[in-house]
Amino acid sequence: MDFSNIRVAVIGVGHLGSIQAKLYKEVPEAELVGVYDIDEEKCRRIAKELNVKAFQSLDSVWGEVDAINVVTPTTTHHAIALEALNQDKHVFIEKPVTEKIFQAYELKELAEKKNLTIQVGHIERFNPAMLALTDVRLNPIFIEAHRLATFNPRGTDVAVVLDLMIHDIDLVLNLIKSVPTRISANGVGVISNNIDIANARIEFKNGCVANLTASRISAKKMRKMRIFQKDAYISMDFNEGVSEIFYLENEGQPLFENGTLALSLGEIELGELKKEIKYNRLQRENANPLKEELTSFVDTVKNKLTPVVTIQDGINALNLAYKILKQISKHQYYLSKQMELQNQTGGKKEDLSFNGK
Repeated sequence: MDFSNIRVAVIGVGHLGSIQAKLYKEVPEAELVGVYDIDEEKCRRIAKELNVKAFQSLDSVWGEVDAINVVTPTTTHHAIALEALNQDKHVFIEKPVTEKIFQAYELKELAEKKNLTIQVGHIERFNPAMLALTDVRLNPIFIEAHRLATFNPRGTDVAVVLDLMIHDIDLVLNLIKSVPTRISANGVGVISNNIDIANARIEFKNGCVANLTASRISAKKMRKMRIFQKDAYISMDFNEGVSEIFYLENEGQPLFENGTLALSLGEIELGELKKEIKYNRLQRENANPLKEELTSFVDTVKNKLTPVVTIQDGINALNLAYKILKQISKHQYYLSKQMELQNQTGGKKEDLSFNGK
């Protein structure tokens, strides 16, 4: 075990990057050495606020750090992370991991060759609502997720699938641990040039189904996921950091290995059997997801552990996101052809039959 602190630089100090830089000052085993941003004025301002170095270039970073945090536009992730790995530095990289899947595989191969850590910033893995379920036996049959946000011009350079839905894509893949076999999806751009609202239905090889909805044009914020499984219903509110569980007591295969029950809701008759309906509200107190995420990265580097969110996890999420986008594109093409046909036939509905192709 290395007893020295991990020296870190944050690359990109926009909205999220500046928050991460400030939080590194609170991570016990991390030393924030400095920050770098192509916006020199912003870089100097954040560096002055945190009393750290304002790096003039990426080249000037490598000799002073053990690891970097990449919080720049997705199109730049690959180039910055690749240079860091070639300089033998560990990398935390925000989601989506890279712009193209092959770029992420290149980073993965190089990191493995050099025995370096890459952790991907899928922050909801560290949400208190998710952490509270650590000791709960999860075996989903159906998952439903809604991730709704009010409009913010920041992030509209990519489709909502890559901006918001990818959080739930990562969670679903982590929870289900099976291979997607069929995807149907639809989406539309409303106030930007990209898709602003999207829905995807994903069927998995093990029979589980996930229905995901993401929007960045909603009147109110919502970040909820519901898990349905044999004898149990679990609701996670990522905004509140709380999970609620309703389930039938099963002594042979308890939902909790080491849990205490909060409330009994009565009994239900199942043939000759009676099972008690129980409820529990779970919450991980005083957990800041972003700080937990950065602390986990530092711990992983320091103690040579496997990251909670590996680069393969990032690749899997990105791959499924692109498959969803492909299905949306197909659906939009079909709709455009139907509109053309409707215009040509004077809008007669009988001319718009769907042949399933």
